[in-house]
Amino acid sequence: MSPTPPGGLNDFVDHVVPELRRRGLFRTEYEGRTLRGHYGLARPVVARA
Repeated sequence: MSPTPPGGLNDFVDHVVPELRRRGLFRTEYEGRTLRGHYGLARPVVARA
């Protein structure tokens, strides 16, 4: 993998992603405040000694 992103990545983010959002095909917000919350995962049970 190159140390810098490919030149087309900026074009994709600047032009394609906004169009996908406009069409409702790309999220504009996350549902949860954390990655666990975003995926609807329960908090793990911690075993106590």
